Amino acid sequence: MIEVSVLILTLNEEMNLPRCLASLYWCNDVVVLDSKSTDRTQEIAASHNARVFEREFDNYAAQRNFGLNEITYKNSWLLMLDADEVVPQELIDEIKIILSTGNDKTVLYRMRRKDYLFGKWIKRSSKYPIWFGRLMKIGQIKIKREINEEYHADGQVDLLRHHLLHYPFNKGISAWVEKHNRYSSMEANLKFLQGPANFLWKHLFDSDPVVRRKNIKALFHKLPARPLLVFLGLYIVRLGLLEGRAGLTYCLLTSYYEFLIDIKINELKCRGKGVPI
Repeated sequence: MIEVSVLILTLNEEMNLPRCLASLYWCNDVVVLDSKSTDRTQEIAASHNARVFEREFDNYAAQRNFGLNEITYKNSWLLMLDADEVVPQELIDEIKIILSTGNDKTVLYRMRRKDYLFGKWIKRSSKYPIWFGRLMKIGQIKIKREINEEYHADGQVDLLRHHLLHYPFNKGISAWVEKHNRYSSMEANLKFLQGPANFLWKHLFDSDPVVRRKNIKALFHKLPARPLLVFLGLYIVRLGLLEGRAGLTYCLLTSYYEFLIDIKINELKCRGKGVPI
């Protein structure tokens, strides 16, 4: 066993959860924080000896902070997962080695994901590589931003070499569209309230990949026809066209998601001015 606890956030994940839990055979402390699912999610979690907690969902930062701060774990390190993710053996081995030989000052490890669609890793189309803070020292991390969360570490941050495997479409295209309709509303509301993010040229070359990505997103949000630019960037510049049907599908869906964010921001601006939609 590796002395790492695992926290999985769920909402109606009976289709994804068994595969995720099966990849955690090495863990002696699996916790499922469920947002009041109406399917067999909690039953499946309990059948795999996971501890189940329930909390009404409000936003992702609040949910993750609850999981970090209000639940007691058997281990001092915590791996945060989504139910549509799988931990492959090479990542398990890396975590085992890094925690036994790593820097004592490190409190957060970031990792990347391989996104799959139609059975294919869509490396070019999925904005790869995107770094996520997932493996953390309990008590040293605060999570901010309601969606597309930001992990703030009270200590050193390092990167892991191996990947999580991510199956965002396993529940079907309709489920993806429904989820990203909710995501786009949350993102639009947040951007409307906070205003446009600041863009700084120097951050385009920052050594931190999360800072670089955040700055690139700030730049793109200032450009006209942003959803179209996102599509062209992923499909043409990043050569998503080489990934066939899967690449085209993902590029179109991503640009559609960005389009939803933009029109929902405009909707909020109109309502704020009392202009009919």
